[in-house]
Amino acid sequence: MRLLYRLQTNSKNSSASTTSISLEEGANVAVIGGGPAGSLFSYFLLDLANKVDLNLQVDIYEPRDFSLVGPPGCNMCAGIISESLIQMLAVEGINLPSSVVQRGMDTYVLHTDAGKAFLETPQLEKRIGAVFRGAGPLGMKHSEWTSFDGFLLDQAIRKGAHVIRSRIDDVSRVEAGVLVKPRNGPALSYDFLAVAAGVNTRALKLFKPLETHFQEPGVTRTYVREYFAGRENIEAYLGQHTIHFFLLDLPNLDFAAVIPKGNYITVCILGKDLNDEVFEKFLNNSVVKDCMPPGWQPEQFVCHCAPRINITGAVHPFADRMVFLGDSAISRLYKDGIGAAYRAAKYAATTVVFHGISQQDLEAHYWQMVKSMEFDNRVGKLIFKIVSPMKTLEFAMHGIVRMVLSEQSKLPDQRRMSKIMWDMFTGSAPYRDIFYRFFHPAFWSQFFWYLSYSLFIGRS
Repeated sequence: MRLLYRLQTNSKNSSASTTSISLEEGANVAVIGGGPAGSLFSYFLLDLANKVDLNLQVDIYEPRDFSLVGPPGCNMCAGIISESLIQMLAVEGINLPSSVVQRGMDTYVLHTDAGKAFLETPQLEKRIGAVFRGAGPLGMKHSEWTSFDGFLLDQAIRKGAHVIRSRIDDVSRVEAGVLVKPRNGPALSYDFLAVAAGVNTRALKLFKPLETHFQEPGVTRTYVREYFAGRENIEAYLGQHTIHFFLLDLPNLDFAAVIPKGNYITVCILGKDLNDEVFEKFLNNSVVKDCMPPGWQPEQFVCHCAPRINITGAVHPFADRMVFLGDSAISRLYKDGIGAAYRAAKYAATTVVFHGISQQDLEAHYWQMVKSMEFDNRVGKLIFKIVSPMKTLEFAMHGIVRMVLSEQSKLPDQRRMSKIMWDMFTGSAPYRDIFYRFFHPAFWSQFFWYLSYSLFIGRS
């Protein structure tokens, strides 16, 4: 069946590489990293291989235990996923239980220096969910949550993947394969290697000595804190199904989010070249404090991290018998990193099973499908450059808030500003779609009226 597919593909594409390499029966595959990208790649690879009667052995190298609370079990992320991703995973046979994802986050509040506005989801399928990447914040004893990353890793194991609890000390080339040396065991030879280690480990440094053109992604830091507030307080003052987003006039801050998760609140800020000082200014801003439950103190957090995130994609994240996935290759700017990992993992697995594992195969199929995210990220950066000066203009922020408030009584298709803001923050649409809507004449005819009203008539 697999041979027939490849023959049909080659007959349709006469320019296919003559140096294509295929995985053979019983081939060994190594995956470095058991986060969403690595787990989903393993899941899709084994699933597709089974459909074409190809037996593969897959080892996932993941030292982290996702069942642990706090930093030892966490992959450091704010943990927002879109309803569309939940549905796509369900189609793939991965049904997220309520213990893994808090679904139905269908309202958010936009907070600015000029006021706030409540927004309901523009469409049912654009709801968003919240997850913990580990078992929960440091100090949690009786968690009602299950790790999202741990759940995905279990799905890969059920497909037949084997997990090796070890970090990788060395990677080298051998004839017709890749040699992987774990920290607590002998080096093992593999026919193919998928790297999904992310940008918060030193694993990507291992590939510099190899004869590839791979260069690491460009990164910046984000800041995340978890606070215990109690379910009743959160429900009363934040809302269990409401996410709070902030557009504030602070240096380098593009936007921030406050996300309720059961008894806890996750606070995350995003932007380029952020630092501790900006984070503290955000936490002590009166707009943020007014949003939080009474008695909340910025310094009384239970968990904290400052992970690196992608702002540019990797250069040439593929080579013969080797592919880079997820944050190791490319992700979406500021949002939907898990959704990006899902797409890249599926594209890579499809390429490996149906097209081949040579550099040419991966470039022609995997990379051609994935690299559109890099263009979309450039559009996203342009959008934030346009929005950033508006945060310094009080009348402009008043205009945005007024327009959002007025749209809540309109039909979903008429909520132009609300849909732009929702999609900017949640990842429910590509940046290029937001860009087209932002420059639509109908949007600006309305927005200009609200700007004029705020500038010349009043801001009350």
